Amino acid sequence: MPCIVEDIMLLALDCGNTQIVAGVYDREKLICHWRWMSDFRRTEDEYLALLHSLLQEAGLDIGDISDMIIASVVPDVEWALAKLGQRHLKLNPFSLNSQTDTGLTILLTNPLELGADRIANAVAAHETYGGDLIVVDFGTATTFDCVTAAAEYLGGAIVPGINISRQALFAYTARLRNIPLDKPPHVIGRNTTECLQSGMMWGFAGQVDGLVKRMVAEFPSYINQQSLIQPNKPPTVIATGGYADLIAPYSDCIEYVDPLLTLAGLRLIYERNVAVGEV
Repeated sequence: MPCIVEDIMLLALDCGNTQIVAGVYDREKLICHWRWMSDFRRTEDEYLALLHSLLQEAGLDIGDISDMIIASVVPDVEWALAKLGQRHLKLNPFSLNSQTDTGLTILLTNPLELGADRIANAVAAHETYGGDLIVVDFGTATTFDCVTAAAEYLGGAIVPGINISRQALFAYTARLRNIPLDKPPHVIGRNTTECLQSGMMWGFAGQVDGLVKRMVAEFPSYINQQSLIQPNKPPTVIATGGYADLIAPYSDCIEYVDPLLTLAGLRLIYERNVAVGEV
């Protein structure tokens, strides 16, 4: 049985391979958030110093944090952050995994393989947008997560992320130079820089649109549809992650950009497992 927490200041941490997204919730209100570089070499003391400084800038104190929830795909980083909570905040951080009670029915052949960040995305999207959903998370990898209106996690796809692809291209080509991700003036590039920008921006958007189109065709609501007179509404497509704002304008299928979707999912999962009482 979850315990009753009357007044909570929750530190939510989404630990990816490239970045850590951190936010502090006062009940349902996100009052501050940050992005840090994810570095497995950092100790809990280094994370403490960073957190202390950022909290002070937000008008908060380290002692204001009353609980933590962590979603991580980097075990060493998760370990350091958990130690931060245990040693310095005197609490026992809640770690999200595929066996946590989230309200989702995970229909993967091996649910243990599902990353904590993808679970949090699915929970937040289902709660916020409802209906059939596809969540596209632009992080170190670009992930696609398909969720039905009945809170069934169907599965998805994983492709190399934008920054990884850029780095690989410039590392393995002798004459192509690193260029900033910026709006291409034309789809048909007229010099090397424009060609690279077009390939990155329109190329990744086209990848999203192509995969989403094929995923929609496999949703149960479409496979089992009996009537073609009133076809079902296509799944809502939500973009999140560090590059969501950059790519979404070039995509035909992305309807919403929600950069902090994962943090919202962490808060919802925390509240589901640790009952929050009325003040």
